[in-house]
Amino acid sequence: MELGTVHGVNLCGWLVLESWVTPSLFASTGAFDEEGLRQAVGDERYAQLVDQHRERFITEQDFRGIAARGYNAVRLPVPWTAFTEKADGTPSTLDYVDQAFDWAELAGIKVLLDVVVDPDGAAKPGEQVEYIATTSRFRPRVIGASTSLAERYAGRSAFLGIEPLNEPVVQKRTGLTMSAGVPVHVLRNFYRDCYDAIRAAAGSSPVVVLSCAGRPDLWNGFMASSHYRNVWLDLHLYHYGQSVDGAGPAGARKLVERSRRDIARARRSGLPVIVGEWSSALPVSAATLTPEGLSALERVYAAAQIEAFRSTTGWFFQTWKTEAKLSAWDARVALSSFERGMFD
Repeated sequence: MELGTVHGVNLCGWLVLESWVTPSLFASTGAFDEEGLRQAVGDERYAQLVDQHRERFITEQDFRGIAARGYNAVRLPVPWTAFTEKADGTPSTLDYVDQAFDWAELAGIKVLLDVVVDPDGAAKPGEQVEYIATTSRFRPRVIGASTSLAERYAGRSAFLGIEPLNEPVVQKRTGLTMSAGVPVHVLRNFYRDCYDAIRAAAGSSPVVVLSCAGRPDLWNGFMASSHYRNVWLDLHLYHYGQSVDGAGPAGARKLVERSRRDIARARRSGLPVIVGEWSSALPVSAATLTPEGLSALERVYAAAQIEAFRSTTGWFFQTWKTEAKLSAWDARVALSSFERGMFD
């Protein structure tokens, strides 16, 4: 099926648990992430909770709803351990990914797989990517996970492509100090190796999506040779944590202009640019508005963001579904008043 410009939603909190998406799973445990939940409730109860959640949180009805609203793709976070089969006969992660492809094909939408890595709790908080990209223990396993996923779904008509690493953090120099993160040259080499492995396993059709690692200015000319085909650069555009000189619509317009500038920087890479994650969440200062005023401003902001994204290959809103129907993050709420034609 032809895709054209991507207008999609993320499926966060389904196969990779996130407490902000489904807080009820974490209630009364003191945990804020998936590994913390496992430690808090024990392996047996954790497995029960995860299986029950995966059966109920996203269903075929959600895929039908996504297509009915005019979206043509989903971005599906998948844990890098998806190929670690369960021995007890209960569904594995891959069973649910298989099901997602079945539902996507019935609904007529595409699937972008996004590999999420947590290296067995071996890394300190905030250091996961450094372990992945720089140590011999994890690097081959991450590349292998992406390659195996690409090979498994290469023949599926719904398969758009794969993003081999979600939100890496690169080093940044400030004066004489260097921040924590992956050296840029190491991440570039990692991406090249991922590309070659995915192409060898799945051919040239799947898109290989590379996170810009929060630095859209670092990729000029990267993978510019004819050896590399069907590669996109992923830019995440959140502004809720930023300060802005202005309130109301004027402040929102300034945030949208920041998006435009970041997109322009990313496009100088020469690669097609995709906005893999964005929301209509505004800076904390907007909380001084009434609930009705905030809701109206979020919609104005979302519409302006979508307009700014017209120079890209497309976007994925963050996310399709949250347990509490968070107004700025749940597409069923944030984009509920948008007509299908606004995505064209």
